[in-house]
Amino acid sequence: MSLPLVAPSILSANFAELGAAVSKVDQAGADWIHLDVMDGHFVPNLTFGPPVVKALRKYTAKPFDVHLMISEPSRYAPRFAEAGADLISFHLECGEAPADVARCVRALGKKVGFALKPATPVAEARPLLKDADFVLVMSVEPGFGGQAFMDGQRAKAEELRALRAELGLDYLIQMDGGIDARTAPLAAASGVDVLVAGTAVFGKPDWAAAIAELKGASRV
Repeated sequence: MSLPLVAPSILSANFAELGAAVSKVDQAGADWIHLDVMDGHFVPNLTFGPPVVKALRKYTAKPFDVHLMISEPSRYAPRFAEAGADLISFHLECGEAPADVARCVRALGKKVGFALKPATPVAEARPLLKDADFVLVMSVEPGFGGQAFMDGQRAKAEELRALRAELGLDYLIQMDGGIDARTAPLAAASGVDVLVAGTAVFGKPDWAAAIAELKGASRV
């Protein structure tokens, strides 16, 4: 596995042509397809639910990385799993016990991701890291695409990288928000393994070139 991986977020794609966009971005070199699920309650925006995920599943065999920015993730995780999710991340701030949600996702046979809002310290995730397949660091406030990268969030990636080595774990570190050709190298150098990018891919005329540029982010 060559790192960093790139997971284009279809939140920035043309919603009238999502199937074609997923197929095209797969062919352009995406490693995962990132699907941002918002409920209008946990975050102030609405996107899509399991029927859309299910409809898109036939357009690619790449892993579906479903980010649940919702309340009660354990209630809805089974529906997203059935719809075709491969990796399911949810927020520590969701109002449910994160360990319980993680067990729910794991029981569905899916990869578990813990997501952290910008104000949430890594310390809150530390007791859960042994149960993580990946940890998602939000480098913008969740809810809307196209926001500016919050540089201070790189310290969380560095802390998660250090903890991974200290605890002998193998989770991936993912970052989402404001990732582009300028910020991707900063994120990668801080320990980020998976770059979620929306506008930086779908807003470019050549998606393959955009993904290749992000994959070229240097690591230390």
